[in-house]
Amino acid sequence: MVTSVLVLNSGSSSIKFGLFDIASAEPALLCKGLFDEHEAKPRLVVKDPAGKDLFATQRDAADAGSGHLFADVLGFIEDRFGKGRLRAVGHRVVHGGPDYSGPIELTDDVYAKLEALTPLAPLHQPRCLEPVRTIGAIRPGLTQIACFDTAFHHAITPPASRFAIPRRCEERGIRRYGFHGLSFEYVAGRLAEVAPDVATKRLVIAHLGNGASLCALRDGRSVDTTMGLTPLDGLVMGTRSGTIDPGVLLYLQQYEKMSVEDVQHLLYHESGLLGVSGISADMRTLLASGKSAARDAVELFTFRAAQEIAMMATTLRGLDCLVFTGGIGEHAKEIRSQIGERLGWLGLRIDAAANDAMRERIGAADSAVDVHVIPTNEELTIARHCVAVLHHSPTGRGRIV
Repeated sequence: MVTSVLVLNSGSSSIKFGLFDIASAEPALLCKGLFDEHEAKPRLVVKDPAGKDLFATQRDAADAGSGHLFADVLGFIEDRFGKGRLRAVGHRVVHGGPDYSGPIELTDDVYAKLEALTPLAPLHQPRCLEPVRTIGAIRPGLTQIACFDTAFHHAITPPASRFAIPRRCEERGIRRYGFHGLSFEYVAGRLAEVAPDVATKRLVIAHLGNGASLCALRDGRSVDTTMGLTPLDGLVMGTRSGTIDPGVLLYLQQYEKMSVEDVQHLLYHESGLLGVSGISADMRTLLASGKSAARDAVELFTFRAAQEIAMMATTLRGLDCLVFTGGIGEHAKEIRSQIGERLGWLGLRIDAAANDAMRERIGAADSAVDVHVIPTNEELTIARHCVAVLHHSPTGRGRIV
């Protein structure tokens, strides 16, 4: 019989999850899976750590929406690992705002504060919080824990955290928060294991995926990042614009007569790689395409990434190590190569053979900057945080019910 935590990592149209045995010092993956809502009949797939299918089911959309898929996975866990052995559910929550600098047990009060942050992450926050209520209704006595993408950046200070707007806005919490913190935390920790000689030096981690951002670290701590108040800022992303002249937004509203809702939809859903290419938000599709618009999108992606890595290096006053992670960062050798070429003036050189072979260390022998590729593991980071919270858990009164 195992003691476990269930980790939910909610995306825009699917939820990745992992079940971890927490009996030992380090959480161990028992199984993993996906709630996939792309199809007409949303489905649940559960696999063992090696990828072998353990369980699968589909539900009508109406049933899936009422929480049946969550009931299915909880039932599977009980059948396979024993009733009463699930200690908690850990949730990736994108925005923690100014109040939350670490994981916390979810109560009605905490939930309400997180829900109030929805305007700062309208695409992500509702998706992260929806499973909390659903699971609370199915298992009202089960501990639920929020782990925040913003927490890793919580100690960033001015000037890096500050926008050049009236001070009264900053006093109301308008500042650079940063995101992808669970990923950056894992990668920084993993780098300390595989390359301790550079892990505490001047480091930039590039989390490149459908959502993308950079983090500048010194002594393993975040000192700057490319995303700001919301997950819209910074790099070009799959469907998000990244950094944009605010005058563009004023123009769209004043002269194109677009509503606030229309502009929001454009920035979150119609821009980025999809908007520039007019073809796809998927980097794999763009790299395989021979169309000039696809090349334009890829070029802008690598241009902006290199430009902002240089900006992070300015914050750090130098650069000792660059780490690629995320779906694109881990798998798209062409993107790593193009970014590396743009950063050649920093003395950064990528070993073509190592890059093609997808090795962990891809910096050339004569590179002035170490270059690594480290797969991220946000689910394991959340599991670790859940263990820490459970070790100091209160009685549980006030939980989501």
